[in-house]
Formats: sequence, C-alpha cells, structure tokens
Amino acid sequence: MSDRDDDRLDPLAVLPRLMQLGGVLNRSRLMERAMDRVGIPLDRPALTVLVTLRMADRSLRVGEIATRMQVVGPHVTRHLHELERRGLVRRVADPLDQRARLVELTPEGGAAAGRYLQTVLDRFTDAVADWSDEDRRTFGRLLSRFVDDLTARLADLEGDDRPEH
Repeated sequence: MSDRDDDRLDPLAVLPRLMQLGGVLNRSRLMERAMDRVGIPLDRPALTVLVTLRMADRSLRVGEIATRMQVVGPHVTRHLHELERRGLVRRVADPLDQRARLVELTPEGGAAAGRYLQTVLDRFTDAVADWSDEDRRTFGRLLSRFVDDLTARLADLEGDDRPEH
C-alpha cells in the first residue's frame, strides 16, 4: 500500500512533508522572485501589508491589518509610514466614524501587490494543473481547515504560557 492509499492521518508522516514544503519554497526562492516582480524594492513585511490590503479588497484599519498579519499594531504602523511616503497606500477617513482612519491601496500599491500575487498564484496553479477540480477543492478545503485548527491550537498554547497576574 502506498502513502496515497492510506487515508489515516499520521502526524509523523505529515511533519516531514510540511518541512519538505518549506524547503521547496525556500530553495525555489518563489517568494523572492515574486518580490522581484513587484518592481519596487520592498521588504517582506511592507509587501505583506500591501498583499493584506489587496486580498481584503477594501480599506482596513491598522488593527485589522495587524490582526490579519498576526502581528501587533505598531509593527504595521512602522511599515505604513514608509508605504505612504512612497505613494503605495493612503489613509482616508472611515465613513462610519470620521475620527477613525482607514488604510487603502493607491493604484500603484494595488498593482505592486497584484504582480506579487500573480507570480505566486501562477506557480501554485501550475503545481495543481493536472489535478481534478474535486481534488483542488478538497485540497483547498482541508488546507484551510488545517491552518485554522493549527492556528487556534497554537494560540491556546500561547495563552497557557502567559504568566498569571
């Protein structure tokens, strides 16, 4: 029986595959190549802010960007200042609360994020090109579930590590 024939999840078998995936992504320099396609020298966190806004498809508050990036607000604010200076994002009034500010992509920022995403998505699309529609849907569903569940369990562990007051 091959690995593909066994439907039971063996965490000991999955871990090396996850490590292999990380290694493949690092060796292929996929993310670096995608960053080069942006055409604007940006560090990874700044590019992540642009991609986060692009994938949200709407303006976001700094706190929302931070939550989606799983970082703290000051980390995002630091990068926003530089992105704003370079004309890639702008702050606008929140129509629901004129005191609050939203961050939105400028056309240049949206285009930069789009070039990055297209490069990454092209490679992922190529990798599953021979898969059936059902296999692609199943993979997407299970990968999303795995990431969500693992994120929740790791967050629970972080909560257990906090000192009690």
